[in-house]
Amino acid sequence: MRKYYLDNLRTIMILLLFPVHTFMIWNNFGSKFYIWSGENEILSSLIVFVNPWFMAVLFVIAGMCAKYSLEKRRTKKFLKERFTKLFVPFVFGTVLLIPIQTLYARKYFFGYNGSVLENYKYFFTNFTDLSGYDGCFTPGHLWFILYLFVISVLSLIVIKYVNFERVFSKFEKINIFEIILLFIPVWLLYYVGNFGGYSLGKYFVLYLIGYYIFSNEKIIDKIIENKKVIISLFLIFETILVILYYNFCYYGDFLVNFVGWLGCLVCLAIGKSYYNYETKFTKYFKNNSFFIYILHQPILVILSYCILCVVDNLLLQVIIIILGSFIITVVCCEMLMRSSYISSNFLKN
Repeated sequence: MRKYYLDNLRTIMILLLFPVHTFMIWNNFGSKFYIWSGENEILSSLIVFVNPWFMAVLFVIAGMCAKYSLEKRRTKKFLKERFTKLFVPFVFGTVLLIPIQTLYARKYFFGYNGSVLENYKYFFTNFTDLSGYDGCFTPGHLWFILYLFVISVLSLIVIKYVNFERVFSKFEKINIFEIILLFIPVWLLYYVGNFGGYSLGKYFVLYLIGYYIFSNEKIIDKIIENKKVIISLFLIFETILVILYYNFCYYGDFLVNFVGWLGCLVCLAIGKSYYNYETKFTKYFKNNSFFIYILHQPILVILSYCILCVVDNLLLQVIIIILGSFIITVVCCEMLMRSSYISSNFLKN
């Protein structure tokens, strides 16, 4: 039986990218964005509220879904699907879409008025901090797809030698306190393979926790039974984090990873309790969420460049960019979905 709440949680996390990346235009993190219009403490604090957990949830869900997928597919077929659905879009996106973001970054910050072709040459021949905010090479937001592909492949090695039933037997009687303490390996592995704050080690362990532990409904039920405690802890520490950041620009690794882990538990508890259903609306976004992720940021960057040039009011800028980029992205996805190749290769469950 399909776990609809996982589809719905994935959709919610991806849709959060529209406000998060819009707020990045006014971040005060010390690193700019493709389009950056100055520092705003409130918008930056809103990013801090969401940032610790929304991408982490996606890797946990990916691990859970990998377990369900490997129950029905051979490893070879699973690997082929990961290559087709993750690595191929990553390559095409990096070649066709990401240079557009850096083009508008160069236009905005450096007054670049050269050709698109010249910008492509510049993009693929210049390497700095991989952020792309200076127009140089970057995987952009597609880092998530690359990480997910690499983790999916590496996890098969672990899965081959670490038996699922053996792991589950050790965690079958785990209590809620021990579930909360699972954030410790997440926090420690945050420092492994960390590139600009995107930790391969952290996301790898989140994926494995999703695969070995949260894919079992008994564990999810324990989280739901204690959701009041988890939600209370999450709100307390999330509030502390936001207050510390807003007043002192504090964003410590330990607290951030703890809040992120509690956020994962809260999302799973709320998702399973209230959003385990499918409607035409949720089905549509389930089928389109992957392409929304790929397309949203180039569209948002271009729209931001245009809006900031003609609109002065901050609130109006934020609203237009969020809603406008969402609408344009959905329209573009709808056009893509009409391709028989894309539909056959990316909409298969």
